[in-house]
Amino acid sequence: MANRFILNEVSYFGAGARHELPEVINRMNLKKALVCSDKGLIKVGTTKMVTDVLDAAGFPYEIYSGIKPNPTVTNVQQGVEAFKQSGADCIIAIGGGSSMDTAKGIGIVANNPEFADIVSLEGVAPTKHKSVPIIALPTTAGTGAEVTINYVIIDEKRQAKMVCVDPNDIPAVAIVDPELMYSLPKGLTAATGMDALTHAIEGYITKGAWIMSDMYELQAIKMIAEHLPTAVEEPTNPVGREGMALAQYIAAQAFSNVGLGLVHGMAHPMGSLHDIPHGVANALLLPTIMEFNMPTRIEKYGVIAQHMGVDTTGMSAEEAAQAAVEAVRALSIRVGIPQHLSDLGITEADIPALADQALADVCTPGNPRDVTLEDIVALYKKVL
Repeated sequence: MANRFILNEVSYFGAGARHELPEVINRMNLKKALVCSDKGLIKVGTTKMVTDVLDAAGFPYEIYSGIKPNPTVTNVQQGVEAFKQSGADCIIAIGGGSSMDTAKGIGIVANNPEFADIVSLEGVAPTKHKSVPIIALPTTAGTGAEVTINYVIIDEKRQAKMVCVDPNDIPAVAIVDPELMYSLPKGLTAATGMDALTHAIEGYITKGAWIMSDMYELQAIKMIAEHLPTAVEEPTNPVGREGMALAQYIAAQAFSNVGLGLVHGMAHPMGSLHDIPHGVANALLLPTIMEFNMPTRIEKYGVIAQHMGVDTTGMSAEEAAQAAVEAVRALSIRVGIPQHLSDLGITEADIPALADQALADVCTPGNPRDVTLEDIVALYKKVL
């Protein structure tokens, strides 16, 4: 079986990279944009850092800001209507995973109207046409949605997160400008950074991993371990911000092509049923699920430990593997991630519903160790 690797057509990196927008727009012969960005980013002026560039270039746009932290079917449907009414021929997504996932849903449906119900996009959707051209500018260093073929939308009727996987949804252009991340609050910097680490570790140990994806994920693990504490503790330090901006992209370009695992499978229902931020859910679960998966990936865990900065000299394979888990847990605690579900308001009575959704989640089959419903219940209880 052949391994597939899909990336953006073009990507730009570095402080001030947003100023490449006029050249990108001209090269693609675009005429007008729907800017997708949430109200919070508009309020703090982050969105304006990008729209100022559009204004200076005289490029017309309209803004759609009806985006929730965990975007819904309704958000996407309203965005599709906004896109139609605007007369735009492209989408500029400014934000974290929520803005970019919403933009992907809009772009796909705009060119594949037979999926206007949105729910039929769940899983691997058989769309026939590429999305409307999307130019993605991330404002968080976590989801990597600017380079992935995945997006996540909540189906309000089922109260469930739909993971949509579609090569046609990948943004045409990614512009990764760490200056757009400077205003990110400490807690969100920590959560999104740990989300990126989860992507890197799950992408490294997932069933679909191979030599090319391993290369990217290991580099991402090393960079996140090095730069996340700085980004959290010194938010205007350009070294930390630029390091995390690049690391999360590197992690995402690999996991997008090989899949994830049980951490994401269990985190998704925490978002759909309890509105827990995705990065927080991943970070809380990651060390415990790493321990669960350890017997299947002993050697790889030792390599993770080394890339997390652990000196494994003289350790047995099992000791080095456990050191990887402890290094991840220590980083999570250092950056202020809650360590128990009860800290987030989740009770034991909530676990059966969470476990049912986690077992059915599209990410769960990629886990290196096969799981049962009973395993998932036990893991939720372990972090309760």
